[in-house]
Amino acid sequence: MTRTKTRTTAALCAALVGSALLAGCGSGGDQRPDAAPSSSGVPHGYVEGAEEQAEQQSRLVLADAGSGAVHVLDLITGDVTKLKRGAKARALHTDGRFAYLDTPDGTRVLDSGAWTVDHGDHVHYYRAGIRDLGTIGGTAPEHVHADQALTALSPAEGATRLFDREKLEGGSVGRARTLNGAATGPVVPYAEHLLAAGAGEDRVRVLDREGAEVASLDEPCAKVLGEAVTRRGVVLGCADGALLVREEKGKFSAEKIAYDGEVDAQNRATGFRHRAGSTTLVSPSGADAVWVLDVTDRSWTRIETGPLAAANTAGEGADLLALGKDGALTSWDIDSGKQTARTKLLAGRATDAATIEVDTGRAYVNDPGARKVYEIDYNDRLRLARTFPLSLTPTHMVETGR
Repeated sequence: MTRTKTRTTAALCAALVGSALLAGCGSGGDQRPDAAPSSSGVPHGYVEGAEEQAEQQSRLVLADAGSGAVHVLDLITGDVTKLKRGAKARALHTDGRFAYLDTPDGTRVLDSGAWTVDHGDHVHYYRAGIRDLGTIGGTAPEHVHADQALTALSPAEGATRLFDREKLEGGSVGRARTLNGAATGPVVPYAEHLLAAGAGEDRVRVLDREGAEVASLDEPCAKVLGEAVTRRGVVLGCADGALLVREEKGKFSAEKIAYDGEVDAQNRATGFRHRAGSTTLVSPSGADAVWVLDVTDRSWTRIETGPLAAANTAGEGADLLALGKDGALTSWDIDSGKQTARTKLLAGRATDAATIEVDTGRAYVNDPGARKVYEIDYNDRLRLARTFPLSLTPTHMVETGR
């Protein structure tokens, strides 16, 4: 087992960007303060039609690619809500509250009824009813990102469409606004602007909410593959490493977190996974290794895991979680690169449908072959905490409430 670690020579400290965080990304570690009446008599944090809770209201949206069945599993109560069967899902995305199913009929939008609002110094957790908002026609999204005002659906090819977040929260998809002139590729709402990258362009552009370019970042990012929103800024995967884009006092800057030397195309990071709010990201590196990107330390670590199906981490000192093709879940100490625990988890071999979702205390792994979801205590040597038998095949899975 080998491990390499690289660090940039750039400064290792970055200002937090509290006001620019996605509404769906909470730290999960703050306690909810007592609601205080505002000057208007409405309690602080009040959301009409929702119940505020003292802890994160995690739910799993599960889709069966074979039957078109969609279920929502409430991880607090253990209850399963079965939604109307629809067209078979080919992919599933989330922005922390809403789920977006890529189907032959279009993009089906579901409100999971669970979300977090992060105010920087404190967070609010909400739960509400689960709703099916209907289907959006057109090209399916490859990237989905949102903030408190906009949701951006970016296809693999074609223009990004922007949706009014307030309308979505009110139960209506609303009319999309096409972001004309933006390069094909991921568009990320951030700091009351839009970051646009990709489509053969090496530069990352900063757009206003109407799509007009207001700035172009000096640091290039060639061959964009993967993006993530963290507490320290937006991370974009590039051919030579990653680009960290930050905003401070209305000004945008970009910093390259480079690989240590040249990394061939097949071993580059291709898409990031992380716990919502975390600044530690993971990505496959080829077929049998994982890149771990510590955004705070500006460092890359490569851990050879063996044939890989899925990976994730809770970040900030937590182990890397890797699900092997053999169906075994393994944890790795990121600093030492040593294996810390291993358990045979899946009933059979893992496929490309395998997913690891991570929150502040548990990890969730779908097992399509056994029609189950497993809850793992990753702080207790991968102890199996709960097993959820299902009446559908959980081909696709995302966690909401974040």
